[in-house]
Amino acid sequence: MRFLVVILLCYTTTTLVGQDVSTIANPQQTERDSIRAYYIKKFPDYFFIYPVIKKRSLNFEIEKDGSENNLLTYKPNNAYSLGLGLYLFEFNFELAFAVPLDQQSQEIYGKSKARDIQFNLLGKKWGLDLFYQRYNGFYITESGVSPDADTPLPQRSDIVTNNVGLTGHYIVDNSRFSFRSSYNFAERQLYSKGSLLMFGGLSSFKLNADSSIITSEQQTKFGANVAFENLRYTTFSLAPGYTYSMVFKNFFLNGTLAVGPAHHWILYKTENSADRNETSVNSFIAARIAMGYNGERIFGGISFITQGSNVRFEDIRFSNNNGTFKILIGYRLNELGFLRKRVWDLIPFKI
Repeated sequence: MRFLVVILLCYTTTTLVGQDVSTIANPQQTERDSIRAYYIKKFPDYFFIYPVIKKRSLNFEIEKDGSENNLLTYKPNNAYSLGLGLYLFEFNFELAFAVPLDQQSQEIYGKSKARDIQFNLLGKKWGLDLFYQRYNGFYITESGVSPDADTPLPQRSDIVTNNVGLTGHYIVDNSRFSFRSSYNFAERQLYSKGSLLMFGGLSSFKLNADSSIITSEQQTKFGANVAFENLRYTTFSLAPGYTYSMVFKNFFLNGTLAVGPAHHWILYKTENSADRNETSVNSFIAARIAMGYNGERIFGGISFITQGSNVRFEDIRFSNNNGTFKILIGYRLNELGFLRKRVWDLIPFKI
């Protein structure tokens, strides 16, 4: 328990690689396992170690419907993280620390504070992502406006966003396709294959500011409906999609896209007005891309994972997007002695 607390305080991303329990008494299960062994290679006798560079973000946008060049984008100026990953006992975790930004970057883009904790459960059929994000301080870009070089961008140090929730997915053809091959290297997909999949999620996004998030001049473009100080909405979403991995020898390229409906319960407050409640049905988008090398010993790659939702109220589109960019390279080592244990062997009782 003490070790888990330390990991959370350091903003660790933990990936637990799930393992499905099968029984030889089930002929259908035995056949599926046989097919999967032909398409997917496991690494039962190795543990992995790898350095990792990653960057997480939480952006949001405001756009007025039916108007060109009326788009405001709010981005945090958060740092990259540098750390180390380890796959041991079929348990994969990463510990990374922020790399400080240079002073010039802070002068132009401002200073942001970020607390971003994620837990990922990635099995051969199912996956689950739990996240908590709190970002304080944003810089603003406006479509059609190009500031001079080295000129500080508009900054809002008072804006605070909180994003908490969970997203799950199910892979239909999990006997021929592996997410783990492209995103945590616990397996290797041997042939080019894809699969239909389904994403589902429940999340809550909250924004607070000391005053309206847009200036009085911007209100002439976007209207008074955008002059809110507080915004909160809860989202339930279902998104069917497709994923495909192209494999050439030990090299791979994966692309994933899922789009579907999302139901939002919205509460917001504009300047000098009472709270407003609305409901809306709009869209949820999840996308992933990864490329790299997955050999017997050496592996590495680049990946980008993003998901977000669009909310419409009045004539405004508000969207938030959280993403993770990651670069890693690692090496597999032979398991010896105690290292051959599995996480299930270390549990003193049976579930």
